[in-house]
Amino acid sequence: MLPALLTTLLWSVSVVCATRSTRYLGSAVANLTRLGLATVLLALWAHGFGKGLGGAGLWFFVWSGFVGFGLGDFALYEALPRLGSRLTLLLAQCLAAPIGALLEWLWLGTTLSVAQSIAGLIILAGIAVALAPGNHLHLDRKHLFSGTIFGVLAAIGQGGGAVLSRKAYQLVHEAGQSIDGGTAAYQRILGGLGVAAIYFVWVRGRQATIASRVEWRKAWPWVLVNTLGGPVLGVACYQWALSTTPSGIVLAIVATLPLAVIPFAWRFEGDRPGGRSLIGGIIAVAGVIALTLVH
Repeated sequence: MLPALLTTLLWSVSVVCATRSTRYLGSAVANLTRLGLATVLLALWAHGFGKGLGGAGLWFFVWSGFVGFGLGDFALYEALPRLGSRLTLLLAQCLAAPIGALLEWLWLGTTLSVAQSIAGLIILAGIAVALAPGNHLHLDRKHLFSGTIFGVLAAIGQGGGAVLSRKAYQLVHEAGQSIDGGTAAYQRILGGLGVAAIYFVWVRGRQATIASRVEWRKAWPWVLVNTLGGPVLGVACYQWALSTTPSGIVLAIVATLPLAVIPFAWRFEGDRPGGRSLIGGIIAVAGVIALTLVH
């Protein structure tokens, strides 16, 4: 229970810090800096205490990172400055569960029960209520539309990355091997780092301005906390939780992330949720919890 709660807390802080860092540095620089720093820290663990680049699931972990850390985080970092932490996380976190279940059914043949399908519809209904027109006075229509598109893409990346990781763990198990969470996270992040680097070069070729020294000084604390709370300590606590607690309970607790981020977004971004937005978030989170419990 404790590590799952710590995961939720760390990830909620991480996404708020990600929003602040993107405003100082831009999405491409902030994401590449975060993943680069996390790669160094995870590499020290994997090559010092873990299995480095070994294991039967290596390439599927890399592809998982390409889809999840790479394409998924690219979309996430584009959604954050448009929607803010609360709405971005609502889209990415809640939609990822039904998308992952659908992809796993299509690829790995994991069937969906009627209860799971109903839970997926509840999630979609909650998100529709939360993002209903006229409920976001602080957002213009253009940012709401583009941010929603990027939020959905982030969810697809997260769900797809999770399914690829499932395949990687299946190969590791079939080979009679084992792999620790830190090593798996390191192998995954390598795939994501490549996408972030390509995106950074593309954006740099289209933008004439770069962050000033003052902006970097302001951004570094947010980047550091984002890195530690997300792909480093956050993932470590997540793996710790899964090693001691049934996955259904862990996923149900972590599914409250869109609600846990509300006080942080309110405090640091001035994003006060309206009544309909809050109700929609609660419905969507309840759907995710139901989906994990009937899995």
